[in-house]
Amino acid sequence: MAGYSILSLSDILAEKGEDFCREILSTFSCPMNDDVERFLTKRSAIDFATQGVSQTFLVYASYKKKNVLCGYFTIANKYIVVNKHSVSGTLRRRLRKFAMPSAEKDDLVIMAPLIAQLGKNYANGYSELITGDELLKMAEDQIRLAQRIIGGKVVYLECEDIDRLKDFYSSNGYVEFGKRRLDKDERTEMCGTHLIQMLKYLN
Repeated sequence: MAGYSILSLSDILAEKGEDFCREILSTFSCPMNDDVERFLTKRSAIDFATQGVSQTFLVYASYKKKNVLCGYFTIANKYIVVNKHSVSGTLRRRLRKFAMPSAEKDDLVIMAPLIAQLGKNYANGYSELITGDELLKMAEDQIRLAQRIIGGKVVYLECEDIDRLKDFYSSNGYVEFGKRRLDKDERTEMCGTHLIQMLKYLN
């Protein structure tokens, strides 16, 4: 996307080392979502990238003649279970092409990339340099690149059961297909007892 640079955390780790990365990531602030901030600043992003569990991408924008960290997103490879009655007939037929056999005849089991984290950097007002829509599209574009190599058309995410979040993702083409109960370690960081699962078929 014009005007932005997207850098892989794994590439930065390989080239500059962990200490350099920790210094960069420590400048990120997201008071609206503790989980988004903690993932990036408290080693999880670095550990997961090193282990290959997920890949984090840092988004930079030009500000006062220098490049600054304005946001990030993280992608992981997971699978989802979609009850065929939870989505429209048209979407169900599309999803069936990518589904694996399931013991439950009403369920579609699909390998799909998860947009695991998505957040803007509120430090120094850098959040104003990018919109949530733009950041989400960058994540989807990275997934499209991967799916051109390995196949697939589905992406999904999980968000708190909050209207403004659900409305944001719905406006970007995501549809709700299920819920996931929060893990024990997630309950101290997120509201409620579950996360809403939403998916999108990438055209």
